[in-house]
Amino acid sequence: MRISQASADDVAELARLLWLDTLHEEPAPLSVEAFTADLARWWAAHQDSHLAFVARLRRPEIVGMAWVALVPRIPRPGATGRLSADIQSVFVMPDQRGQGIGSALVKAASEHATHLGSLRVTVQSGRKAVPVYERLGFESSRQLLQRSAG
Repeated sequence: MRISQASADDVAELARLLWLDTLHEEPAPLSVEAFTADLARWWAAHQDSHLAFVARLRRPEIVGMAWVALVPRIPRPGATGRLSADIQSVFVMPDQRGQGIGSALVKAASEHATHLGSLRVTVQSGRKAVPVYERLGFESSRQLLQRSAG
């Protein structure tokens, strides 16, 4: 398995994985081709704040991804370059799950965010994935609160 940071050349494969990840959600998704064009435009506008990490096996196609959103924080005296990070859209092809690919992707994305100076790395997880994130050093926090948009 090879983990690397994605480039613009990977957008079509990333679009395919994102499309597969949301295939059964409502409303019905766009075609993968239409979504690829949308993602390419989005990538161009957000490549400084959203990085993707990808996993490849022996074949060239991508079998997993994890994104990290980098969020600048309000400066404080003596700390003008504060940064937070959020892990997003982790997905591994169903036939490749259970082999540590997702964990390796999250670890690479988290370590990269920390290397860039992120003070914290957060993740919103489905219930089934919580133990995976806990094994990677994530902890629940009573201080992290959320409010619905509704």
